[in-house]
Amino acid sequence: MDSFIGTSGKVFSAEMLSRQVEIWRAQGLRLVVTNGCFDLLHAGHITSLEAARSCGNVLIVGVNSDASVRSLKGPERPLNNQDDRARVIAALACVSAVTIFDEITAENLLDLVRPHAYVKGGDYNPETLPEYPAIVRNNIEMVFFPLVDGHSTTNLIDACRK
Repeated sequence: MDSFIGTSGKVFSAEMLSRQVEIWRAQGLRLVVTNGCFDLLHAGHITSLEAARSCGNVLIVGVNSDASVRSLKGPERPLNNQDDRARVIAALACVSAVTIFDEITAENLLDLVRPHAYVKGGDYNPETLPEYPAIVRNNIEMVFFPLVDGHSTTNLIDACRK
């Protein structure tokens, strides 16, 4: 995983991302982080990622590893492997960088990047956000955008199985 470089050089190992973040910081850019499984990319994901990018100059997307997706979603997931999911996210114009992380939460990613803002969907709030300790520790602005009705990977998978 650490040596994988994807679309346009936008998929970074944690070590490479750390170096790139310092470059962006030196340039005075506003860093934004969001994360997810992104198993089947759909319009809801695109809307959320574009909204996240509107919060800053650089959008860094954490993609859950295959192991962490299985822990979160069950043994039949993910449908697409982590490298494929990272490449698809990296191909989006609104995304500046992608990194794959093994943990269940993005807390370590937030500690690494220390972004100006952390963006999540409206199905979260500060009380339910598992990354909240890292947000407080790193003085990160929290931004919540509403979910796009009718768009869910789980619903897509269920429809395909029927």
